[in-house]
Order: sequence, then C-alpha cells, then structure tokens
Amino acid sequence: MALDWSNIILGLLTLLGGCGWLIDRKKHRQEIESLKADNRQKDMNLSKDYVTEFRTYIAEPLQREVGELRAEVAQLRHAIQQVGECDYRTECPVLRELASPTRRGAWQSNR
Repeated sequence: MALDWSNIILGLLTLLGGCGWLIDRKKHRQEIESLKADNRQKDMNLSKDYVTEFRTYIAEPLQREVGELRAEVAQLRHAIQQVGECDYRTECPVLRELASPTRRGAWQSNR
C-alpha cells in the first residue's frame, strides 16, 4: 500500500509540474510577443525619426535650392530674351560670351 501512495504522490507531483511547465511556457510566449511588439514599435519610431531627419536636413534644403535655381534660370532666360531689344546688342559682351563655343566649353568644364 505504501508503494501505491508513493505512486499517487509522484503522479500528482508530475501532473502539477507539467501544469506549471505549461503555464510558464504560455507566460514565456506572452513575454516574447510583448518584447517583439516593443521592438517593432521602437523600429517604427526610429524609422519616423529617420524620415523626419531626412526631410529636415536633406529634402527641404534641396527643395529650397532647386527653387532658388529655378528663379535664377528664369531671371537669366528673361535677360537673354531681352538681348534682342538692347541698343548695344552688336557689341554686347554677354551675348558674345554666350555665343562663344570655346568659352562655353570652358565654363561647363569648371562645373
């Protein structure tokens, strides 16, 4: 009879240990999922920070510079169109500079 009680007690302890293991396993999985969610949130926050910094330090300054360059090109285009109406167009140094193929090549190579 003592053997039977010891088997019952060992069986109960094994059952309780198995239940405890299953509960711990479920708790462990929940902790892992929680950590994964936290990591995903941190990754999203980092991505948002990178996008904000990109816009602030790269995209917006480039957009401003492109806008300034477009305004300068428009001003230059308007000035060149006015050359035909200038009284000094036959001796205009700017027109001569624009028409000179050797000088234009030198200017382009400096850029």
